[in-house]
Amino acid sequence: MTMLPNADGFFGEYGGQFLPAEVLPVVAELAEAYERYRDDDDFLADFKRLLKHFSGRPTPLYFCGNLTRQLGGARIYLKREDLNHLGAHKVNNTIGQILLAKRMGKTRIIAETGAGQHGVATAATAALMGMECTVYMGAEDIERQKLNVFRMEMMGAKVVPAMSGQRTLKEAVDEAIAAWVADAGESFYLLGSAVGPHPYPEMVRDFQSVIGREARKQILELEGRMPDYLVACVGGGSNAIGLFHPFLEDEGVRMQGVEPAGRGLTPGNHAATLSLGTPGVLHGFKSYVLQDDKGEPAPVYSISAGLDYPGVGPEHSYLKDIGRAEYVSASDAEAVHAFFTLSRSEGIIPALESSHALAQALKLAPTLGQDKIVIVNLSGRGDKDVAQIQRMLHEGTITDR
Repeated sequence: MTMLPNADGFFGEYGGQFLPAEVLPVVAELAEAYERYRDDDDFLADFKRLLKHFSGRPTPLYFCGNLTRQLGGARIYLKREDLNHLGAHKVNNTIGQILLAKRMGKTRIIAETGAGQHGVATAATAALMGMECTVYMGAEDIERQKLNVFRMEMMGAKVVPAMSGQRTLKEAVDEAIAAWVADAGESFYLLGSAVGPHPYPEMVRDFQSVIGREARKQILELEGRMPDYLVACVGGGSNAIGLFHPFLEDEGVRMQGVEPAGRGLTPGNHAATLSLGTPGVLHGFKSYVLQDDKGEPAPVYSISAGLDYPGVGPEHSYLKDIGRAEYVSASDAEAVHAFFTLSRSEGIIPALESSHALAQALKLAPTLGQDKIVIVNLSGRGDKDVAQIQRMLHEGTITDR
């Protein structure tokens, strides 16, 4: 499992490059560059230096003593990716990719974003490296995440609204890819999740695997053994695969990815791709996809702007099929309940994305003995979501109970 993808970028039947002929050379240039630098000592030294001094790694593995006592079951630990510079795991990947872009001689960064965390991380690393930055973001997500839009603009990025379709993450990806292909000589597409054509799923996973490597070392130091469960939210799936991958060969460690069940598991009301999707091709790669009767990407929804994507990373699709990871879902209401539960029990405000993983942990931990250990990836902090939650409480569309 840890040797995948193969030379053609496939995890089993998923992944690959399903692209028009004119796009293949652009992606081939990227794949060649990543293969050249991924084990380069100078590249890795720069990556590790910036993870430490710019992002602030390592992030702690935090024991939730109050929440554990409140639930009365397994010991719950949080991998505190919310304590990264800029408040989420996304910067792990943007540092790696922008270092690659510099070595490729690119001068302009293009990115997509949903909740805005990847956009903020991209804007920050582009500013650090003195590179022009354009971020495509669905118009609907711009309304939900105005704080992150302003943060991107503060750091010099241009934020372009995606106006087509549902005006969310899928459409932002569509427009970002088009802009990249139109200016491939100078531009580098800094993709934010473990999706897209090869080499993106592998590359993003490799940069994000620092999460799992640290968590593995930390839990051995704290508990003297491996955890029983790893839990992480899944949209495209970068934070989850970053946590899961270093544990794949540890057979006793179970893994649960948590997708958004939204308003209910009916068409257009969720984004539970692995739970209800079927294999298909989206954005140049094969994976599970939520599709309509015509085989087109179906409308999706989540309270969380970072999870409403109709596809998922190909490695997650492979792990589902071979049974190495289990994929479940949490509703909007369950995520909001988890949002307030962690805030009140531990004084930690989680991102709505991460709240989906927490919702599953709230269900899982009481079913396990007190000798069991659950690690939840707290992929981001909830500052960006506070205004949205406050507005929805005022409107009466959610409850804090």
